[in-house]
Amino acid sequence: MIDTGRPPHYAELARSLGVSPAESRAILHAVLAAYPIGWLHPETDYIASFPPLNGLPTQYRVTVRGEQKWFAQCGFEATSVTWLFPGHRVRIDAACLDCGDSLTVEMLDGRLTWVDPPTVVGHLNYGFGPSRGRPPFL
Repeated sequence: MIDTGRPPHYAELARSLGVSPAESRAILHAVLAAYPIGWLHPETDYIASFPPLNGLPTQYRVTVRGEQKWFAQCGFEATSVTWLFPGHRVRIDAACLDCGDSLTVEMLDGRLTWVDPPTVVGHLNYGFGPSRGRPPFL
């Protein structure tokens, strides 16, 4: 996902893992079962999200080296994208989930270097209690 902006298919992962596609599929499912904040597109073997990146477009557009080909899973995960691109400025552009205004955050090696507007705050639209662990959009 770092190189292409899209998640690989388990058949593509098989070669780099040195296993058969069937073994790669089993590994993928095991990893996602152990790491449940990533997930597959419903009823498929396609990676939908593997934090901090998302395989499907989100409102959290990530730009690195002048290229916008990545999407972050959520606003909080977007701040982790900086660690995938050491030495490079990472820009996250999004619409505010409360008012719809444009927000921009730039980071370099884990440090905020620019925030617009400077009053940006985090918004968590995720369930607690019975809905905990189940994204409301899937």
